[in-house]
Amino acid sequence: MPRISKADKDKMIDKERDAKIDYTGLSATYCIEMGPQFEGEPVRKGEYQVELGGPNAKSVGFLRLRGMDEIEDGDTKVIGLDLSELAEGGSHPFGFVIDIAGEQWEEGMEIVPERRIHSYLNYIDGVWHTGARTDSWVRIHRDTFNKGLKSFRDLGAIFRDLYKADFFQVKKVACTFVTDEAKVDELIAVAKEIYKKRDARMKDMTEEEVDEFYSCTLCSAFAPSHVCMITPQRVSSCGALTWLDAKITHQIEPGGYVGKHPKGKLLDAANFEYSGVNEAVKEKSMGRYDRLYLHSLFGHPSSSCGCFQALLFYIPEVDGIGFVHRDYRGDIPNGETFSHMAGEASGGVQAEGYLGTAIDYLRSPKFLVTDGGYKRLVWMPREIKEDMKDAIPDEIYDKIATEEDVGDMDALIEFLQRVGHPCMS
Repeated sequence: MPRISKADKDKMIDKERDAKIDYTGLSATYCIEMGPQFEGEPVRKGEYQVELGGPNAKSVGFLRLRGMDEIEDGDTKVIGLDLSELAEGGSHPFGFVIDIAGEQWEEGMEIVPERRIHSYLNYIDGVWHTGARTDSWVRIHRDTFNKGLKSFRDLGAIFRDLYKADFFQVKKVACTFVTDEAKVDELIAVAKEIYKKRDARMKDMTEEEVDEFYSCTLCSAFAPSHVCMITPQRVSSCGALTWLDAKITHQIEPGGYVGKHPKGKLLDAANFEYSGVNEAVKEKSMGRYDRLYLHSLFGHPSSSCGCFQALLFYIPEVDGIGFVHRDYRGDIPNGETFSHMAGEASGGVQAEGYLGTAIDYLRSPKFLVTDGGYKRLVWMPREIKEDMKDAIPDEIYDKIATEEDVGDMDALIEFLQRVGHPCMS
């Protein structure tokens, strides 16, 4: 979206006034420049007025389809403190819901406008967003705040205008922003049920029964050569797109950030390497790499952007693999932190020994199948281990260490030897 001129801004304000919709701070909002040219610009620590969600606070953001009589166009609610009331330089719990209503929307199609949230926030000069689902992370630059972006109602006005400009089917947009921690928890519970229902549509579908896979390059502003390949058994690394979601997105926006690719000939059965996938990543990565093993950390692993929910990493001391998610703050046996390893893995490069991934990939029947799957997994946070108990084989569950079992590499080695982990044999 190009910069909005003063004349166009006045027209927008007149239009809203005629419709008798009161947007508090609308004129201040449009003093802020917006457009794709601002995507990829970071807001660094020490520069932001507020940090919403991220590694230090709970977060969630999603979109719902509503009936025309269920919402009022332009309605924006703030539950908890507004932007101007939040402590400067602090990290705050954050939840938001965007409700849209209009024509020709069907269940399952909401993923398309929902993914625009990432783009729209990054369109705003001085606003940075990454992550998806319950890993949303927003920073608002101090200069942007001082220029006039001081209320969530301003964001609601921006979302409304952009959605109605981009989707002719959208007739009404309503937004709810939440900073009250207890209410954010309630919103996370609602969102998890929505995600569970969405993901259930992919149950039992395999890579072998389809002829095409999908690529996503939504994060190209941050990692120009990154390509996320999505298959029925490999969700996008941010966790937001299943194969079916990607299919719907491509059908609605065939020229958009999701590409459709024939999977081609199976070149290497052990590494799940397909000719069509290789051609796709060569094209989408602009030649940065031309081979991809779909379910491995080694050889030719997937590149990673920076929005991934979790990280799989190789531990050479035990020839095993660890798993850590973005919100984990405890000790990791190799002495590393998530943020440091994420920096090594991200940027759109194939970093052998690292793999940015969605948490839900742990449920895939092809989870790291090339590398040995769960028989190779030696450490993960207790929270994730308990959440994934139904997906982890019974014979390996008690042999995977957590932060409650070990705190360093020596303790990890002793633990794995004591429980008889397959890696140690």
